[in-house]
Amino acid sequence: MENYTYNSLTLQLEGLNVSKDSLYPVFFFFLFSYLFIMIANLGIACLVFFDKNLHQPMYLLFCNLPFNDIIGNSIMVPRLLMDMLRPPSERLISYSECVVQAFTTHMFGTTSHTVLMIMAFDRYVAICNPLHYTTIMSNRMVMKLTLSAWGVAFALVAILLGLTMRLNRCRSMIMNPYCDNASLFKLSCESVFINNVYGLTFTVVLFTSSIGSIVLTYTKITVVCLMSKNKSLNSKALKTCSTHLFVYLIMMFSGCLVIFLHRYPQYSDYRKLSSILFHIIPGSLNPIIYGVQSTEIRKFLLNIFRHKKVVAS
Repeated sequence: MENYTYNSLTLQLEGLNVSKDSLYPVFFFFLFSYLFIMIANLGIACLVFFDKNLHQPMYLLFCNLPFNDIIGNSIMVPRLLMDMLRPPSERLISYSECVVQAFTTHMFGTTSHTVLMIMAFDRYVAICNPLHYTTIMSNRMVMKLTLSAWGVAFALVAILLGLTMRLNRCRSMIMNPYCDNASLFKLSCESVFINNVYGLTFTVVLFTSSIGSIVLTYTKITVVCLMSKNKSLNSKALKTCSTHLFVYLIMMFSGCLVIFLHRYPQYSDYRKLSSILFHIIPGSLNPIIYGVQSTEIRKFLLNIFRHKKVVAS
């Protein structure tokens, strides 16, 4: 007969099942990935903040991604690294900390979608309506888009976690390397029908809105480019849109892989690893992709290196 612990304020994380031989290679991979995410994303954000040439709507909206990557990984990865060095019986976490971790985890995933949606709108206006771009994409509009991206994500996730927090808990084992909504409501012995319905609705609405906005904006951009004989416009569209689309596809693939593996309990170890990589891979690649593709960012970095060479010589 299973022993129940009702509404325990201390929970236990299952963590990653890593063999002794691969423990330290995996640990250092996550550690260096986290350090790179922090340095690269903070660097990009500071670059945009200090360089007036980058005070453009595209870069100001993009700054939401580094900020989101920093928060999403800072809440999850350091805790994961500490737990990897602890025996399973000592991987304890308070219920309140677990809820905060779950909230930031889902905020990270949801905001990734909403931010890329507003960035798609910016690219649409820039390419399809260039003469009115500065009028439409004013500082006020950039602020509204940013607040809407974070506000919508906050509201959706707050309801998601609110429905879970109302449940009484009769278990204390989180069957995951970190806390998320599904892990939390699985601690309950009550009916989670409402949670499942809202969770499914949340996912469908988010993915439909995300994919729909990307398909719609890129279809219109493609039509404009095909009808235009302006090679400069087409080149600019290809460069900026391919960057945005590549980042979007990476995020979608990482997220869909986690959802897909949830269907197969026998692959739980792969699901745990993919859920961690969902945070790490986009956070590592976003600054690289935008840094390489952006002419302004490349020029800024080149000027710094040239200045250092002159000082050194």
